[in-house]
Amino acid sequence: VKLWASAFGGEIKSIAAKYSGSQLLQKKYKEYEKDVAIEEIDGLQLVKKLAKNMEEMFHKKSEAVRNAGCLFLLQYEYFNAVLINERDEEGNYLELGKEFILVPNDHFNNLPVNISLSDVQVPTNMYNKDPAIVNGVYWSESLNKVFVDNFDRDPSLIWQYFGSAKGFFRQYPGIKWEPDENGVIAFDCRNRKWYIQAATSPKDVVILVDVSGSMKGLRLTIAKQTVSSILDTLGDDDFFNIIA
Repeated sequence: VKLWASAFGGEIKSIAAKYSGSQLLQKKYKEYEKDVAIEEIDGLQLVKKLAKNMEEMFHKKSEAVRNAGCLFLLQYEYFNAVLINERDEEGNYLELGKEFILVPNDHFNNLPVNISLSDVQVPTNMYNKDPAIVNGVYWSESLNKVFVDNFDRDPSLIWQYFGSAKGFFRQYPGIKWEPDENGVIAFDCRNRKWYIQAATSPKDVVILVDVSGSMKGLRLTIAKQTVSSILDTLGDDDFFNIIA
């Protein structure tokens, strides 16, 4: 075995030398050996310099994004589904609540809709002029034409919509959203089954629930509600089990 291994190693070495051109490289290096010098580098200083350069670069990038966000906030307004057609005490349209024509349509259960435009719903717990949301709404505005063209080609279509990871929900045709009795819009597209199934892969989940004596009363109620909320995010392709 030792002789065989030695012969095998020698064969690999000769083949590698033949096809890698290592001998030619060594010859070339020797030609320039006198002109080559070795310089010792302080690794810690090199890392510090690199970190400083990266910090400066990211600072410039964040400033550019922040300025771009401010630009959109100043120059771009969208149709907020909750605020459309709403006026203040002086009769002026609210910000993000410009005039939005709504006409009852039999195809959409006789609901007042705008088949020319989509509008955007933002959950109450999110700031509707957050730069991330405004920027996302801005670039998703091109979906208006896609929605209208789809409806023209296939009049049997009903609702078309786009859900963003930022939390805003663009819906066609545009429609007025009414808050509940507490003035809250709790709908969040990211919690809907269609969004979760499209955004995540199938999951295997095990939920461990503490039901010991210290979990009596309100604590156990909160734990059960938490488990229920987790289960609401699972889809048809997910598997789960609950262990008490």
